[in-house]
Parts: sequence; C-alpha cells; structure tokens
Amino acid sequence: MELMTDVVSQAFGAGSDRATRFAELLTVHGVERGLIGPREVDRLWERHLLNSVAIAECVPEGASVVDVGSGAGFPGIPLAIARPDLEVVLLEPMARRVAWLEEVAAKLDLDITVVRGRAEEKEIRRQLANRDVVTARAVAPMGKLAGWCLPLLRTGGRLVALKGSSAAEEIDRDRAEIARAGGVDPEVRTCGGEFLAEPTTVVVVRRAEPAAGRNRKRR
Repeated sequence: MELMTDVVSQAFGAGSDRATRFAELLTVHGVERGLIGPREVDRLWERHLLNSVAIAECVPEGASVVDVGSGAGFPGIPLAIARPDLEVVLLEPMARRVAWLEEVAAKLDLDITVVRGRAEEKEIRRQLANRDVVTARAVAPMGKLAGWCLPLLRTGGRLVALKGSSAAEEIDRDRAEIARAGGVDPEVRTCGGEFLAEPTTVVVVRRAEPAAGRNRKRR
C-alpha cells in the first residue's frame, strides 16, 4: 500500500487525496451505476486512474480541454485533479453518466464543466469550438474519432486519444480519414512510464486549417 501511495503522489501531486476519493467513489458506486465492470474494481488505479493521468504530459500548461465521451470520468477527471491549471469540459451524451460526473465534480470540489451532448452535434461544435486539446478514451476508431473531435479544436490544437497496442496500425488504416477531417502529423506516444509498469499509449493528431474536405467544397 505504501508503494501505491508513493505512485499516486508521484502521478497526482497535490491532488493525491482527491484522486483517492475519486477511486473510493468508483469502488462504492461504479458497478451498481453501470460505470465500470465488476472486474475493474481491483484494477482501478493501474487501468483507469493512472492510465488516464499519464496523458497530462501531452497537455500544455493552461490549456482548454474537452474530454469527449467522458463516461465514468476518464481521462477527464484524473487530468483535472492533477492539473488545476487546465480548463476542463467533460462531454457525455448519457443522462445518468452526466449526473454522475456532476456529482463527482461537486464532491471533489473540482472546477470543471459537464456538458451533455455529442461531439458531432452542431450546437456542441458551436459551444465548444477552438479548444487547445480534445481527449478521448475507448470512444471510436481513429478515423471516426478525428471526424468528431478535430472540429472542436483551434488551428494547431491537438487530439490526444488513448489507445492500445494496435495504435500504429490504426493510424495506418485511418490515415486518409484523419487527413480529410483536417488532421496532420498523427503519431503514437507512450506516457507515464515513470509510474506505470505498462505506459499509456496515445495517438496525437494536430489540427490543420483548412481541412482537406473543406478545400474540396470550395472548389
């Protein structure tokens, strides 16, 4: 337990107590509210909290962040806990999960915004436009994800998508779709190696302007 305490402190810094409280809330309520599976309780830290907070190294200081499809709060809540300098919006379409995210924000006294909706909706794109970073975890394949998320970014902003071991193959397969959505320089990175035995794998895509699809429409 002491070792885990050291790891949590290393990953979350001054937010360690909040991170522990978040884990406790998920342990008590996560399964019954359909937020996590029963088998996930025993691996909350490694598979979820630490896996999520690892991407903090991909997010610039003071950035505005939208976590698309936040679900139980990953990676948005761990990111907000560890990085109070960020302006974090949690975007989630399901009402019961929105209620959960709002409860967690209140109980942990987190300065975050919870919005109900989907990234592909016109009103959401208008409301949440020009962000610095968009994050997503277990939401969709890269091609579809780029089409949903890149329109929320400012020019030069970055999509940070948490992926598995097949991330490189996913980039190769969906490269044309990513480009059509306005994404450039897709690359695979690993994060959190200093506190995770198995570092988090992410795909980072930068938004260019204008998007290729828009160019064709103007011709």
